[in-house]
Amino acid sequence: MTGQPAVIALDEQSTRSVTTEQWAQLAKNVLVAEGIGQGCELNLTFVDIDEMASLNVEHMEGTGPTDVLSFPLDDSADVVFADQPRLLGDVLICPEVVAKQAPDNPDEEMALMVVHGVLHILGMDHQEPDEEREMKAAEQRHLAAWRAA
Repeated sequence: MTGQPAVIALDEQSTRSVTTEQWAQLAKNVLVAEGIGQGCELNLTFVDIDEMASLNVEHMEGTGPTDVLSFPLDDSADVVFADQPRLLGDVLICPEVVAKQAPDNPDEEMALMVVHGVLHILGMDHQEPDEEREMKAAEQRHLAAWRAA
């Protein structure tokens, strides 16, 4: 696939200032670097702490808010209807939690959360030691490219 995928970024919170275009571009860069091109779509949504806590409890059996949640869709290229994008899934990020995790460098932490969330959409995980090493290496590659841009 050539070209760039579409990333729809929405800021549905008002606690922290978020430059959606910047983070949408980073998500696109990760997708392209991982071989995902035109004809695919990803949603990137910034949510408030209460929404993130609710989603974490409901979908992950977690407690309280978390920094990032990814919800990949089981939408393979074989199932795409003519002229419709392949829907990759949703990445949700809570800027308030991200800022608390790295008060001295919230942009670096936000970049990590975007990259981390997109890699989960693409099927990467960190449950097993080998998977964790692979995912951390991919995160570092993408963050290095982001820093160099």
